[in-house]
Amino acid sequence: MFSDLAEQLLIREQQGLKRYRSILESPQSTHVTIDGHAYLSFSSNDYLGLASHPVLVQSVCQGAQLYGVGSGASHLVNGHSTAHHVLEEALAQFTGFSEALLFSTGYMANIGVVTALVGRNDAIFADKLNHASLNDAAILSRAQLIRYPHFDLLTLERRLIASKAKRKLIITDAVFSMDGDVAPVENLVKLCNKYNAMLLLDDAHGFGVLGRNGRGILFTSEKRRESVRTALHASNIIYMATLGKAAGVFGAFVAASSEIIATLIQAAKSYIYTTASPPMLAHVLLKSLQLIEQDNWRRERLFQLIKQLKDAMRTLRWRLLPSNTPIQPLLIGDTKEAMRISQNLKSQGILVPAIRPPTVPRNTARLRISLSASHRDEDIARLASALQNTNAA
Repeated sequence: MFSDLAEQLLIREQQGLKRYRSILESPQSTHVTIDGHAYLSFSSNDYLGLASHPVLVQSVCQGAQLYGVGSGASHLVNGHSTAHHVLEEALAQFTGFSEALLFSTGYMANIGVVTALVGRNDAIFADKLNHASLNDAAILSRAQLIRYPHFDLLTLERRLIASKAKRKLIITDAVFSMDGDVAPVENLVKLCNKYNAMLLLDDAHGFGVLGRNGRGILFTSEKRRESVRTALHASNIIYMATLGKAAGVFGAFVAASSEIIATLIQAAKSYIYTTASPPMLAHVLLKSLQLIEQDNWRRERLFQLIKQLKDAMRTLRWRLLPSNTPIQPLLIGDTKEAMRISQNLKSQGILVPAIRPPTVPRNTARLRISLSASHRDEDIARLASALQNTNAA
């Protein structure tokens, strides 16, 4: 009955595309134990080093004592706790929007937003390198999906002009998870205003890392005029970020105007029809938000490490893709070669994942080096030395 599935799995394996799970046996950190072996890790999204922070560990224990370990119901039944509500208010204030709404995951947030705001008679305009959750959301919405080449705003504008859709929604990563480059947000906002479109920004990899006090992509320029800053928080802008990366915990949120948040509460099925996340996590995320805002040294350290890594990689035959974020992709090209290098590093006790198609386009397989504020100078030097040895082999 399932012979075709077995054949497809075999083909995946032969092409070097079959995925496997490893078992993490230690807290998430820059030094981890996986499947019984110790590794220096460049493979997590714990950008600020908060995932195992003792203050957050203590806070989650306190949260469990206050709220228990499960919410027991959806938000619209009786699972919406004080902890959830206070966190939503704090996130709205932190990101500069009227209101915020918690979701269990970033995937669910994107699905909920897109399917609640657009439908059959509408159009979605999507960057071709968007995250899978945005692509799936567009398909599920049944709106017309119009894709444009990565960062090609001239093509995007032509397609906006040509569209006769009743409602238009541009969806884009703010920081692209496999390339580390940053969307031209201000120009996207200008297009939205010019052509009466909405903009959904997925800032999963920018929240906590970019902007003043880690407030994200919308706060990356201190020189912005107040009029520009107001436009970036206008009623047609929807901001989504996750809370399991730089924030170190779990979950996601959407920040937007009161009308959009009210619409999501009424129509976002991935919000309505799921059990609310444990309130103890909302409790600990309040403490995480304080650390993000107060600990500017974490971001300063992170950007020091980015510079150090770039300097150390200059002599390799492979090139780093242009990125000023903690995501530093080393472009290899061939899938099997990327896998070989990743395995070689693993044999030396260093974890750097090989990213392969279909996650990235064909012939652009890469090593995705993820940096954390918890990395040390000697960690970067060790990675560079191992890659130099692989380079010479």
